[in-house]
Amino acid sequence: MEEGGYESVLCVKPEVHVYRIPPRATNRGYRASEWQLDQPSWSGRLRITAKGQVAYIKLEDRTSGELFAQAPVDQFPGTAVESVTDSSRYFVIRIEDGNGRRAFIGIGFGDRGDAFDFNVALQDHFKWVKQQCEFAKQAQNPDQGPKLDLSFKEGQTIKLNIANMKKKEGAAGTPRARPASTGGLSLLPPPPGGRTSTLTAHPGEHLSVGGSVIQPAVVPSSGRLPASLSQAPAGFSSDQSTTLSCNFWKGATSSGLKEGG
Repeated sequence: MEEGGYESVLCVKPEVHVYRIPPRATNRGYRASEWQLDQPSWSGRLRITAKGQVAYIKLEDRTSGELFAQAPVDQFPGTAVESVTDSSRYFVIRIEDGNGRRAFIGIGFGDRGDAFDFNVALQDHFKWVKQQCEFAKQAQNPDQGPKLDLSFKEGQTIKLNIANMKKKEGAAGTPRARPASTGGLSLLPPPPGGRTSTLTAHPGEHLSVGGSVIQPAVVPSSGRLPASLSQAPAGFSSDQSTTLSCNFWKGATSSGLKEGG
């Protein structure tokens, strides 16, 4: 496979043990119980790196970082990395020296969490490789990708349910009409009729105006009131006196008073 120009680190574990494993005589899986687990051949640091689509399992010295062995992995799961059948902490990897020579060795972790991280790091890398291959195929042949068919099939209908929305009076966007401004003062309409109330006295009745009692009198034939009535009582204006005189005249006529009576 094509390799990229830079190398990224996928996982680092500070302690890993290496074991010599016997050759597999049958097709059954590897068993860690057949190894001498109490006598590892080498112990050091494990580091998983990726360069392009290939992952590398590197076994390095804890102190100096010197490379002890490495296993290129181009597929997972595959023959480059295999799990044993009797434990989740041990694996068999295929190491290469760069000259075409290969060998299978066993590796093991003292902690199950380290073994889990080792497994997940390889899985995530090859998920990414698979996605990159699919994207590359779609870019080369865009017409071969799945197409979204939005056309109506024969006999297929669509139903639209539109609610009957009514505009509320005074809702936003429909401002109510306001009367013209009057400078802050509200104008009241005039009273109905617009008539001026008048004072009318009937015969034999006393009229009290402004605290003064006025005696009704007989209107003479000349149509003029006596001087005592023609003068306005205290507190009356001349207009009020005129209105009062007219009302007396009307009242006296309607009561049947005759001239000279």
